[in-house]
Amino acid sequence: MKHMRILELKAMRGPNHWSVRRHNLIIMRLDIEGLEERPTDKIPGFLERIQALLPTMQSHRCSEEHEGGFWERVQRGTWMGHVIEHIALEIQTLAGMETGFGRTRSTGEHGVYNVVFSYVEEPVGLFAAKAAVSIAQALIDGEDYDLHADIQQMREIREESRLGPSTGSIVQEAVNRGIPYLRLNGQSLVQLGHGVYQKRIRATITSNTSNIGVEIACDKEETKQLLESYEIPVPKGRVVRTEEGLKDALEVVGYPCVIKPIGGNHGRGATIGIKTIEEANVALAKAKEISRSVIVERYITGLDHRLLVINHQFVAAAKRTPACVVGDGKRTIADLVAEVNTDPRRGFGHEKVLTQIDIDDHTEKILGKLGMTAQSVPKKDEVIYLKSTANLSTGGTADDVTEMVHSYNVFMAERISRIIDLDICGIDIMTDDISKPITENGGAVLEVNAAPGFRMHLDPTGGLGRNVAEPVVDMLFPPGAPSRIPIIAVTGTNGKTTTTRLIAHIMRSIGLRVGMTCSDGVYIMNRMLMKGDCTGPASAQFVLKDPLVNMAVLETARGGMLRSGLGFEHCDVGICTNVAADHLGLKDINTLEELANVKSTVPRSVRKDGYAILNADDELVMAMRKQCDSKIALFSLDEDNRLIRQHCKLGGLAAIYENGFITISKGLWKLRIEKAVNVPLTYGGKAVFNIQNVLPAILAAYVQGVKVEELRQALATFVPSAAQTPGRLNLFQFRNFQVVVDYAHNPHGFEALGRFIAKIPDTPKIGVIAGVGDRREEDTVNLGRLSARMFDEIIIRQDRNLRGKTDDQIIELLVKGIKEVDPNKKVTIMKKEDEAIRHAIGTAPKGAFVVLCSDVVPDALELVLKLKEQDEQVPFDKEDIPNRNKELVG
Repeated sequence: MKHMRILELKAMRGPNHWSVRRHNLIIMRLDIEGLEERPTDKIPGFLERIQALLPTMQSHRCSEEHEGGFWERVQRGTWMGHVIEHIALEIQTLAGMETGFGRTRSTGEHGVYNVVFSYVEEPVGLFAAKAAVSIAQALIDGEDYDLHADIQQMREIREESRLGPSTGSIVQEAVNRGIPYLRLNGQSLVQLGHGVYQKRIRATITSNTSNIGVEIACDKEETKQLLESYEIPVPKGRVVRTEEGLKDALEVVGYPCVIKPIGGNHGRGATIGIKTIEEANVALAKAKEISRSVIVERYITGLDHRLLVINHQFVAAAKRTPACVVGDGKRTIADLVAEVNTDPRRGFGHEKVLTQIDIDDHTEKILGKLGMTAQSVPKKDEVIYLKSTANLSTGGTADDVTEMVHSYNVFMAERISRIIDLDICGIDIMTDDISKPITENGGAVLEVNAAPGFRMHLDPTGGLGRNVAEPVVDMLFPPGAPSRIPIIAVTGTNGKTTTTRLIAHIMRSIGLRVGMTCSDGVYIMNRMLMKGDCTGPASAQFVLKDPLVNMAVLETARGGMLRSGLGFEHCDVGICTNVAADHLGLKDINTLEELANVKSTVPRSVRKDGYAILNADDELVMAMRKQCDSKIALFSLDEDNRLIRQHCKLGGLAAIYENGFITISKGLWKLRIEKAVNVPLTYGGKAVFNIQNVLPAILAAYVQGVKVEELRQALATFVPSAAQTPGRLNLFQFRNFQVVVDYAHNPHGFEALGRFIAKIPDTPKIGVIAGVGDRREEDTVNLGRLSARMFDEIIIRQDRNLRGKTDDQIIELLVKGIKEVDPNKKVTIMKKEDEAIRHAIGTAPKGAFVVLCSDVVPDALELVLKLKEQDEQVPFDKEDIPNRNKELVG
């Protein structure tokens, strides 16, 4: 029997058609091959084997709503895709990433399923998908499987990809407050907020952090000298580079001493408790691996404390103890470490409160100084320190002592933060008793740290955890400070780009700095920064990352939504223009209802106080209102539309076309914006589909506070052209005929274009058309039929991207549709688009109306403009110069 095959694997990162609330989903398209005929009850021993390998799946309720429910489903018989969904969830949980949402659905293709499950870290989720298939296959075949190896690999992948505890806590606090975030790289650089309101953090360095403050803190000797000059108690010390300098420094500093690199962090290269010149020379060499200059200072005895100051306010303190074991007179140090590591609070990396202790070279050197090895047996109650610093990342422990810190020490810490000029700083103090002023008990400030770790305060080994991320977010976004820019998202089958461009134009006309995405590119303040189809989540995030932008208008197409979801969590206005047959049969979207479900992701993602703007003339779009949590506004070309009347009677907001006017209905009151014939975009009212595009655009602007007078002015200045609306009914007047370039590429768009052409006076109508390979055959034939009804003469060219079919196959389907309507229709086949355009314009009879349906709009427009320039060339005669001085101009 063939093994199961993963046909496609992708990660959702935002609201998507599977769920608008659960953004982090893995979608695995899985072919279970012959297992379609073998559910789990038909596989001998499968239940027993999966229970033995993954006993913790007892907690999976599945659809039975009680523990053990999943086992019951397996026993009764369920399909392997469903089993794999549950395995993928369970192994993530076992690796320390608890997650639990999943669903498995048939694609309609025999044996092929979409297996959907949630993830915490994307690379781990993708790994879990592949591992779950391998695990299921091993269970089917009755083979052994090394589950622990997978679990450990998932932990390691998580540590490489996740945000650290400090960054993660700040991001979580921001999310809890409704502040959006975007990860700017694979490490810890994160943007909080959107556009002009953004702030950035990198671990616990923020947009507010002083560069000079960081430089001072990173230079330990400069820090010490500065603090000393402000009468802050610091250990005596010297900076050295050589063994001779070290000898001189030791005469001043004395023993015991500490040697550490100037630029070190996390305790790297530091050695404490040095008592001889030999130890000092070894420590010097170790420190010089980190920096050329090394600090030698008096070893202050006492307990290690970290005081955290944020925005110059003391917020938390922890007493830190290096990794250690306590002897029992029987077991070796290695055995004692193994026992300590069994503490459930200790985990791999940062996954838990404490980190497991690792016996490394550094530990062996420390033990060597004590005349011990990892196999030595300490005396009963003897404390053996295994690391020279108290960092949690090396297995140390931390106890919260925030309430115990003496008020003088608090005053001193806050003063230090201002002296060094750090908005977030960790101050390391050595003292026997933090509840007394360090000036009275011989304590000292050892270091001031920029980017201090928060882990010890968030999850201390003992005492209360402190939400130290809260004051960071308070500092970056004080109460009432905005973090989001308004987002208007536009989806639908046709009209998206025109609607998006019109909204952006209106918003720019009232002075906003607009970032816009559309099928032509990405524009920031009317300047194109990216070219091409930019209707996906990456383009949306490009706009939201831009620090100039204070309004985002985003065209949102099905492709990006199916690929990875929306590029934003919520929008303020979500528009759906219509739902019509296009791209059906692709990506498991086979029906109009399934396509409508994808498009509904946008209106479903509107925030509660925002507006979903829906087409009341489209039944599939109107069905979306039942899924929306937001306010609803409707638009219709018919003011007598029953749904519009009901909506307005209840005080609702709508945009309608009535008595020749483009009008906003506010309840039963009408606000007439402008006569359609006076709006350039409508071509004197002939382009009805553009009247329809205007309606949601003015609604979106109106709910965002744009005044009626401003709307009227913006509509008057939005002139359809190759610059303003490229490829959207661009009309060019040649000397003897007219040429239109349009992006119509599906039956719905063709029908709308046909209605416009029908209103053109009786002239020869010539169409240049093409089919697309990723459409159903019946859709391509239908394009041929529609073309035959629209045009007197048809030129068939070939689309640049064939997308799965040959050019001859597509042309054959178009010709079939044309001949069904008119067997005698004049049809010319010219496969290259530029040749087809040159032929159509070069042979057009006087008075003709030539329609170029183009998929690569910029190229087509460039050629038409070039041909128009040649057509309009007029010879220049000097006699035509007004007031010509014949002496100056011959």
